[in-house]
Amino acid sequence: MEINDIIKPENCVYKKPTLLNDTNMHYCPGCSHGVVHKLIAEILEEKGWGDKAIGVSPVGCAVFAYKYVDIDWVEAAHGRAPALATAIKRLQPDKLVFTYQGDGDLAAIGTGETIHAANRGENIAIIFINNAIYGMTGGQMAPTTLLGMKTATTPYGRRVDLNGYPLAISELVAHLDGSCYVTRQSVHTPAAVRKAKAAIIHAFENSMAGKGTSLVEIVSTCNAGWKMTPAQANDWMVEHMFKKYPIGDLKNE
Repeated sequence: MEINDIIKPENCVYKKPTLLNDTNMHYCPGCSHGVVHKLIAEILEEKGWGDKAIGVSPVGCAVFAYKYVDIDWVEAAHGRAPALATAIKRLQPDKLVFTYQGDGDLAAIGTGETIHAANRGENIAIIFINNAIYGMTGGQMAPTTLLGMKTATTPYGRRVDLNGYPLAISELVAHLDGSCYVTRQSVHTPAAVRKAKAAIIHAFENSMAGKGTSLVEIVSTCNAGWKMTPAQANDWMVEHMFKKYPIGDLKNE
């Protein structure tokens, strides 16, 4: 086959995943959520896991994940996704069970559920979208908000003496005996998207193999909450977020 034949549209394999519904997403332009949704749908389709997957989405920007990816979903109370995923996986150990959570959910009200599920080594995968802000409710400070970062509740910037330090929860989970894989990725460039996809695949494979808890943190933007354009938000994330939340594997057993 000639190269000109290979690059014809009818010979291209890149396409919209069949598990991604024809539903207009509510996410703001430039939001990382849509990219990660596509990756999840793409992975489940490629691996043939669509009928085996059960996703758990809680409160926050991720609340409507069930509208976009055509698999079985269960809605959890705010922060409780890992606890609910624990029950589902124990009752149906042959299923691929994962949570999809933001930082205001996982690293705030859900810290206890996250830590103890990982400490028990529950065979679930946790997809953690960290944009350092409460995006859905108006841009308030989250546990992951950076020092000096301005939000609706820290208009002059986050201060240690008043607000404490940003919470790097992936590092906490990596120290737990029950966690088998903890990684931090992003989706701001094509190369980063490919690495994030590989990380999610690895986490899902761990769940199916019963190796323990996997956590994939996606360092993300919230251009609406940060009051920036999508391009500005990407640049700001690289310059500031990656210093506190460096990209790469924290644990891989």
